[in-house]
Amino acid sequence: MKVSVVVITYNWPEALERVLDGLARQITLPYEVIIADDGSGAATAEVIARRAAAFPVPLRHQWQDDLGFRAARARNRGIAASRGDYIILLDGDMLVHPQFIADHLMLAERGYFLQGGRLKATPEESRRLLAGGKPVFAPWVKANFDEFDGTRRLYAFRAPWLARWKARSRNGGRVMSCNMSFWRDDLLRVNGFDERMEGYGAEDRELAARLENAGVRRRALKWCALAVHLWHDSRSPPDVDDMSLPNNRLFFATRNEGIRRCERGIDQHADLLAEGDGAP
Repeated sequence: MKVSVVVITYNWPEALERVLDGLARQITLPYEVIIADDGSGAATAEVIARRAAAFPVPLRHQWQDDLGFRAARARNRGIAASRGDYIILLDGDMLVHPQFIADHLMLAERGYFLQGGRLKATPEESRRLLAGGKPVFAPWVKANFDEFDGTRRLYAFRAPWLARWKARSRNGGRVMSCNMSFWRDDLLRVNGFDERMEGYGAEDRELAARLENAGVRRRALKWCALAVHLWHDSRSPPDVDDMSLPNNRLFFATRNEGIRRCERGIDQHADLLAEGDGAP
């Protein structure tokens, strides 16, 4: 099957370079890589244009105006323009294992979407990686294992047989769009991300809730699909479930009311959908 990797980015071209390094070295290459750009400046466009000339698969740039944090819309545009049967979402600060795509495909199955994690590199390790250092995918990697949204040391190595066993468990893991994969037609069925959700947080949890409401179950990727997350200042609110945040109110409504399809989603990009669906 054809795999489209959709990488979201915003004004961090140095990190994007390292992300593209990892994707170019995959044992199993994707069909294409699409950069979903939430309004970056010229430096990011230069990186993409330069790398596209020699990249091993098509590398395309989907840019939108910088009107604040609009990750939901940026990702929708990337998904709409995609030509693959299967979509892997990746953040533009994630350095992936050479078997990253192969691992997602190993566990891809109809009726499910997959949730991966991230090894949260320390500031010192992140500086080394940005300077061109090789990522370490092992329990001794210099990472912040005590943070609630990072991969635990227990899972910090690749073991496919353990990964297959873990994927059958009922716990699908913490929802994080930095490392997720889906069948494209499942995303279209629920209308992708809800574009009413602007500003940081909850757009990924809300999408996962709609998919689950529609009968698509979530599986955890442990001991596989490894990725190192580069350190940066967090934009996460102190309380991720704070009901004063508009995005959280939308998320809880989706969960409590059993909503399956959002009103303002990927169908807002009919031109890109036609391009993706009509491509050979």
